[in-house]
Amino acid sequence: MNHLPNFDLSGKIAIITGASRGIGEAIARTYAGAGAAVVLSSRKQEALEQIAGEIRAAGGQALALAAHTGESAAVQTLFQTATDEFGGVDILVNNAATNPHFGPILSAEESHWAKILDVNVVGYFRMAKAAATAMQERGGGSIINVASIAGRRPQPGMGVYCVSKAAVLMLTEVLAAELAGVNIRVNAIAPGFIKTAFSRAIWDNPQLYEEVMRIVPQGRMAEPEELTGIALYLAADASSFTTGSTFLIDGGQYVDAGMG
Repeated sequence: MNHLPNFDLSGKIAIITGASRGIGEAIARTYAGAGAAVVLSSRKQEALEQIAGEIRAAGGQALALAAHTGESAAVQTLFQTATDEFGGVDILVNNAATNPHFGPILSAEESHWAKILDVNVVGYFRMAKAAATAMQERGGGSIINVASIAGRRPQPGMGVYCVSKAAVLMLTEVLAAELAGVNIRVNAIAPGFIKTAFSRAIWDNPQLYEEVMRIVPQGRMAEPEELTGIALYLAADASSFTTGSTFLIDGGQYVDAGMG
């Protein structure tokens, strides 16, 4: 008898935002490899097309569709197109994020707040709202919000971003409580330092990298692929009794800070 948990995504349809690179790209490739049809979304169509083409060449199903999560009409079009192409939506990975301000939080302008909160929080809400409607038509689903350790611990120079990611964690819990009755699970992944274009200012500067890595017990950044295991678990039936949870993937940074 097979007692292994079910990580098979065959027959599932997943939308991943911020899928043109980094964490979103890695998750999209993993889901496709597990059998899901993936809809890759971000602001730039060209980068998405290349990744979708590579997934199809490897035998997977993929659709590239540029969309701005700051626009409700674009979000609705994204879900309608996914439904028209593949028959519905079962999985949503909210991953698109921005951080146009770096420095003391009191040096931030209101325009910085508006941009960061609209993309990082309200954008997640727009996507989750559309997903909840689509998922109920298929008997349930899974929403995965990519947050950050910055939502749990203040990060120097990233105050507004930290506040936005803390809001994502609470949004995750509220949605989980409200959607459990319709069989929609909502969880969050909170990465630490991941080697992506978003963190290039750190890993491209040896002195800064060494300084930052002192607060990470494992002493390194993770590659995006190191987040895909938890992302697959949360999308699959293996996590059928998991909702409202946040999973820190941070090389021990959070617990180490708690010891300090």
